[in-house]
Amino acid sequence: MSTNVLRTADGWWVVLGDRAVPVDTKAVTTAELLADRPAVREAAASGEPGTPVADLVALSPVTTPCRVVAQMVNYRSHARDSGFKGDVPPTFFRKASGSVSGPGDAVVRPAHVKFLDYEIELGLVMGAPLPVGSVVEERDLPSYVAGLVITNDVSAREVQLTKTQFYESKSYPTFTPTGPYLSLLEPEDFAHLLDLRLKLSVNGELRQDRTLADMIVRPAQALTLLARFQTLDAGDLLLTGTPGGTALKAPPKAVEKIGALLPPAVKWKAFFKSQAKNPHYLSPGDVITATIATPDGRIDLGEQRTPVAAAN
Repeated sequence: MSTNVLRTADGWWVVLGDRAVPVDTKAVTTAELLADRPAVREAAASGEPGTPVADLVALSPVTTPCRVVAQMVNYRSHARDSGFKGDVPPTFFRKASGSVSGPGDAVVRPAHVKFLDYEIELGLVMGAPLPVGSVVEERDLPSYVAGLVITNDVSAREVQLTKTQFYESKSYPTFTPTGPYLSLLEPEDFAHLLDLRLKLSVNGELRQDRTLADMIVRPAQALTLLARFQTLDAGDLLLTGTPGGTALKAPPKAVEKIGALLPPAVKWKAFFKSQAKNPHYLSPGDVITATIATPDGRIDLGEQRTPVAAAN
């Protein structure tokens, strides 16, 4: 069974139901904690009464700086929403680790951003180095991946689309809410990854709801493809794509063909004028709720609940 770990300003905790037991470790970073698994196991087996989880303020269980890499359009439902026919070639991009924030921190919408979007994603937290040239089979996953986290790949769509700039559009501070739990997996848990269901709601309205069975490039293959050019280390984070249901969707084919005939400035002005009528983009005062779990609760990454705020 997986073990859920929580990080607060006071250190690391093992979550046991509705209570948490402190981990006796000197680890400050996620990588250091992963190197001290005996301390985690000792806390889980301590039998201490613990502290109510509700009394703890969770920080991101992935400490920074670290590498934050993401997969683009990696669920079939998202590919359809984005106007692709069939599967999409595997594509990766980087996010600034300064975008990582806690699971209860506000997502801050920059003043120049009107089209702020959400993307629930399963995050893989590396437990060991992945050298360039590595080939990862399904059976090898426990050797590289230590655990899982909920992430939200928040996106400023007008920056992403008009500038074709993924790095900027997804790297503003608070644009990668992470946690609450780092779910440390045992080798037998990896057989249940495809049962994980990703759900995201905004103000109680369900927007995204898919299992990993909808994924195009699954974790072992993703790590192999990434290792063609990118080294990862313990504590680094890979976001594995989002299901369909984001606010942004491709325009109808007829509209897309007309738009292709227009000068870029005119095309984008018309596109965002139409997007202004879309009520699904995030606004200050909204609350995003995200969960990832298997139906039987064997793996449960907790609930991430983030309000949306305007920049001061």
